[in-house]
Amino acid sequence: MTPEIAVFLFFAGALGGALNSVAGGGSFIAFPALLFSGVPPIPANATNTIALWSAAAASGGAYRKRLDVARRVMTPLIGASLIGGVAGAILLLKTPAETFLRVIPWLILGATLLFAFGRRLAAGRKSVVEHEASFRAMAAATLFQFAVAVYGGYFGGGMGIVMLAMLATLGMTDIHSMNALKSVMGFVINGVAVVVFVVEKAVYWKHGAVTIVGGILGGYLGAHYAQKLPQAWVRWFVVLVGTGMTVYFFWKGY
Repeated sequence: MTPEIAVFLFFAGALGGALNSVAGGGSFIAFPALLFSGVPPIPANATNTIALWSAAAASGGAYRKRLDVARRVMTPLIGASLIGGVAGAILLLKTPAETFLRVIPWLILGATLLFAFGRRLAAGRKSVVEHEASFRAMAAATLFQFAVAVYGGYFGGGMGIVMLAMLATLGMTDIHSMNALKSVMGFVINGVAVVVFVVEKAVYWKHGAVTIVGGILGGYLGAHYAQKLPQAWVRWFVVLVGTGMTVYFFWKGY
């Protein structure tokens, strides 16, 4: 690996980590960068997962004061993230990642619309996450998060926007608190996937090391400075990122 490629991967990891800390979609930067540097598709996906897992840990550290979720709510969501992440990672190693790309445009489109109009859908209803939730509401949220986790362990591009959309429809309104919870769940999903990828020796560590360092820096700084911005600005940024990714993938014709 040349010094030029190392610098390129560092900045790709930093930008991907920063994007994930606020909106999601960091995989659409780090993953192509790894492919461009010569890493085959499945190892690139595994290496990208480790880099963005590290970035999620850094983001969670920056958002730690914003995380105020009851254990009764957090436990099933984390459990769903754990089981789904393992299932998705195993699925990736058994099937080519390209088969899932056809779903991505529709998934990101739906998530962007849900996030944009989630507050209207939840109008007049207490937040399922921030208040006492019924068994039915928590079961629905846990099932949805399990599906997101399977997708995250398998490919993960745009996973953050999908989770933000879920939290919006569940009634959460504080974008910084939403990002805090999203970072924790993303850390769990990618964390269990990382274990699978490491055990299966699917990671290109030489390329991954510089991407990880960049991801940690970008993840922390992105989360830190995002909290200094008005929430409306951050919300619009999430919608713009989601819209841009939707247009891109429909244009690519997946």
